[in-house]
Amino acid sequence: MSKLQAAAPVPVDDTLTADEAYRLATAGTRMVFRGDYHNARQLLSAIARRIPDGTGSRKRGSGSTKPTTAERFYKYRQARTQRARVLSMLLVPLIPGPAVDLKRAPDITEAWTNAFGPLEAPTVVSLQELLGAIGAEQWRRKGVYVDALGARIHPHYGTFAPVRGEYLDLVARAELPATDKAFDIGTGTGVLAAILAQRGVAEVIGTDSQERAVACANENLVHLGLQERARAIQQDMFPEGRADIVVCNPPWLPGTPQTLLDYAIYDPKSAMLRAFLRGLPDHLAPGGQGWLVISDLAERLGLRSREELLKWIAEAGLRVVGTEETIPTHTRAADPSDPFHAERSAEITTLWQLETR
Repeated sequence: MSKLQAAAPVPVDDTLTADEAYRLATAGTRMVFRGDYHNARQLLSAIARRIPDGTGSRKRGSGSTKPTTAERFYKYRQARTQRARVLSMLLVPLIPGPAVDLKRAPDITEAWTNAFGPLEAPTVVSLQELLGAIGAEQWRRKGVYVDALGARIHPHYGTFAPVRGEYLDLVARAELPATDKAFDIGTGTGVLAAILAQRGVAEVIGTDSQERAVACANENLVHLGLQERARAIQQDMFPEGRADIVVCNPPWLPGTPQTLLDYAIYDPKSAMLRAFLRGLPDHLAPGGQGWLVISDLAERLGLRSREELLKWIAEAGLRVVGTEETIPTHTRAADPSDPFHAERSAEITTLWQLETR
């Protein structure tokens, strides 16, 4: 641990200016806010506005080449990581309850407990992290309406909300090879397991390596009345046995996760994708299919090629017997101010139907 990381946080209050707070945060100085909660939130927003977004262009010499899309995306990711680090420097005090020990602070009891468990002793926590827990609790209460289910899914803290319905529609409409058993690898909120169970699959087993995701999935399956057909277990990749359908919606982009939610977006060196393809033949029942649900955004960003994906499929002893495709409907795809609007607006998400050769 560096000296900056090990140093005790410095106390600050409502008199601290945004410029000084930004200077301290970028220097790695942790600050414990002592004052009004709403002022702390405003200060965090002011710091955020001062952080470069990684999309600005530097002056390049006449002989310089234009950066590739992959290089631009890597720079953008570096900036996002730096942004998270800087914002984590503003801390607020918590006391058992749990409660924020600041004036005009909201009740965080349920949000904190659901995200992190009971608080036994006074501590300090990143305001950004606390706001994430509060936001997650709101998502959990309200839920996300899923057209393919005709019902709501309630994500827990640290599980990815199924806000992009187009990939769910692919699983909802693809022809089922059989309906005896299905596996959902990396189940998350359990939404794909729920769709398969609702479509009539007699037994669906969802797996996830994260305990919080398993709890979330099982709670959703009970809420939907599907617990007799579907359940989630804590397991890295495949459960024991074989199934007629083995579906996997792995993280779509190669990259290193920095936060809990990043694990649903970034797959280091496409490790989960490749592990799914390698292990699939040993877990398909005769005549069964593997359903790989993945976007081509990584290809459009220059992070992975279509040739690599097809090579991994072939090396696993698999063949493509069909595909279902859809275009994005999320807001970022229609936002021309997004630094990667061209790539996002052209994105195609595909359900690859795979069988053993």
